[in-house]
Amino acid sequence: TAHSSYLCSVIVGLSACCSSALVGGAQACCDVSATSRYRLSWLQMDLVAGLTVGLTTVPQALAYAEVAGLPVQYGLYSAFMGGFIYTVLGTSKDVTLGPTAIMSLLCASYVGGNPVRAVLLCMLCGAIQTTMALLRMGFLLDFISYPVIKGFTCAAAVTIGFGQVKNVLGLNNIPRGFFLELYYTFYRISEARTGDVVLGLLCLAVLVMLTWMKRTLNPRSEQDTTVARVAHGLVWGTATVRNALVVVAASLVAFSWNAFGSPVFTVTGKTSRGLPPFRIPRFSETTPNGTVISFGEILEDFGGGLAVIPLMGLLESIAIAKAFGSQNDYRIDANQELFAIGLTNIMGSFVSAYPVTGSFGRTAVNSQTGVCTPAGGIVTGVIVLLSLAFLMPAFYYIPKASLGAVIICAVAPMADYSVVLKLWRTRKQDLVPFLTTFLLSFWEVQYGIVGGVIVSGLMLLYNIARPSIKVSDHGVLVMELDSGLSFPSTEYLSRVLYTQALQGECVCGCIRL
Repeated sequence: TAHSSYLCSVIVGLSACCSSALVGGAQACCDVSATSRYRLSWLQMDLVAGLTVGLTTVPQALAYAEVAGLPVQYGLYSAFMGGFIYTVLGTSKDVTLGPTAIMSLLCASYVGGNPVRAVLLCMLCGAIQTTMALLRMGFLLDFISYPVIKGFTCAAAVTIGFGQVKNVLGLNNIPRGFFLELYYTFYRISEARTGDVVLGLLCLAVLVMLTWMKRTLNPRSEQDTTVARVAHGLVWGTATVRNALVVVAASLVAFSWNAFGSPVFTVTGKTSRGLPPFRIPRFSETTPNGTVISFGEILEDFGGGLAVIPLMGLLESIAIAKAFGSQNDYRIDANQELFAIGLTNIMGSFVSAYPVTGSFGRTAVNSQTGVCTPAGGIVTGVIVLLSLAFLMPAFYYIPKASLGAVIICAVAPMADYSVVLKLWRTRKQDLVPFLTTFLLSFWEVQYGIVGGVIVSGLMLLYNIARPSIKVSDHGVLVMELDSGLSFPSTEYLSRVLYTQALQGECVCGCIRL
């Protein structure tokens, strides 16, 4: 069939691309990525994990496309390529690549809901990430400090979550931008649609309840009876695929009301049917009035996004890979992870994807389901492709309120404000870059990241130029530095040395580093 031919052509292209990359030196360093040593005993767990993640990916991808300001099908276009590429090049058995809340928010900031620019941005980000991997420039991620990351993720959770309140309330034509959304949402709250409010709150309640049930579920025990094990598996499975269940149930409700001639819900509406065409991204854009926007002008509009989005994508994915590698006792190759993400974005741009990275939520589901190798991503990718091929007409009836509820519940754990107390207790100075990033991110997310990095850099330079010094007099003047000696601090150290020597009884001094 046409669909199977499309899938085969994609897989063949990926195989050729990935094979040449492997020959060029991008060999996997971890056994879990060595598909040539695959064992049949792993197949069952990979199939179950891939199916579970696939049922989580489809509703999340649709919802994240809303965050990016793109038609919902672009979320699915972005969700399948990572599974195929990461199976060959990935060094973590758990990581799943696809659309995420943070990357969708960043994409919305730079492309303004323009699909052509979103796809081109995906290719450019992939090219930058791949180049960084080949040049082994992963060390640049070390300059994005922990307080900056936490400040950004907390602000992103608030921005993304509140941005979906309008969908839960059934409000349309709310302008973008956190402060504008805040103002107009409350200003027009009297226009809220009763059907959307009831459905959205009901979806939120069900998602919160299922999340709580999964979190409080006791682990299985060998002493459990068969009935207890079945009940445990049923509760765990239902809670794991809660997003899909809620979206399907809400869509059936919306379809039923529409069938009786009472469209009380705001639905997603018409979407493009079928699989995306496999083609080179467009490097120019034509406006409705016939004006051609050149590639150079588009690059100028992207501006700092060509640095912010690739770096944040790499940072998010590698942090997830390292966390689960530590949890499950294996090591990853950071540069090869960069290469896998970069190649995913490059190849994804040929199927109309926007920038993707590793997803913490779906990676957690993958790990908890017991995945054995990255091959589970193939199953996830196939499920997304099947959804595109056969289920797109059904997506017409998905209520926006249900997608808003899915996003709010997905980003809520990102708002970890306990980090403020943690920073206060450990190192109060780190609150400065945290608050800078957090507050500026409400203005524009890119300003928050850049501002936080600049503040962190200035604090780092200040500590180098003004090192902490302990001075003691033991017949000779002894100076102990808490860090190495560098040229920005020489004048400061000389001044301290002369001042202390003149105040003491001895003039001779000794410096101990």
